[in-house]
Amino acid sequence: MKIKELIKLTLRGFRILYFCAAMNKLDTYKHVGMRRKLVNELKELGVTHSEVLMAIDKVPRHLFLDKAFEKQAYENIAFQIGAGQTISQPYTVATQSALLEIKKGDKILEIGTGSGYQTAVLLELGAKVYSIERQKELFDKTKVLLPSLGYKAQLYYGDGYKGKSAFAPFDKVIITCGAPFVPPALVEQLKIGGIMVIPVGEGRVQSMKRITKKAKDGLIEEEFGNFSFVPMLEERQ
Repeated sequence: MKIKELIKLTLRGFRILYFCAAMNKLDTYKHVGMRRKLVNELKELGVTHSEVLMAIDKVPRHLFLDKAFEKQAYENIAFQIGAGQTISQPYTVATQSALLEIKKGDKILEIGTGSGYQTAVLLELGAKVYSIERQKELFDKTKVLLPSLGYKAQLYYGDGYKGKSAFAPFDKVIITCGAPFVPPALVEQLKIGGIMVIPVGEGRVQSMKRITKKAKDGLIEEEFGNFSFVPMLEERQ
């Protein structure tokens, strides 16, 4: 092995050790215990998808919130994260993640990065995530936070209604805000056999829909109850 390669491997090892040490200070046994309680609560609410529960058990939700909310971070409630947006309650995150039926290596388009918590759960499930955020304030914060926690996703600031055609087709598409309608561009960017999970409705409550693309013009639509999301922002000109 060449000296340069050995040095690179050594430095990489130091970075990993530093990251692990930093995470141990930020994510303590107390937080791990709080997550276990949350997972048990989700089970009681009917969440049965074992891989999703394991992902939620791993992601340190308190690090995606303001420190003032640390004690409440693992309660099954939503929180304000700035720019008029919220981090979804864990039950909603678990439901959407389970409906996607993620397989390791799936290429997923996420509309609404927000705090990055849902993004992290998708990554823990083995997905490759392309995520779009419309609020510049949140985009700037999350593009720093996720890598600092060891999560690698392709993050973009832009219009969620347009998706990311340059990287289409996607195996799955998830929308984490209330859409007034199903954006045609997102359906177009979904592969044949792919799944989209999207809350649809213009009021304070939306209907959670799972749309499976069976053919170019053939869609199967299922409904999974009502949820509450902040609205998907209007298209940019």
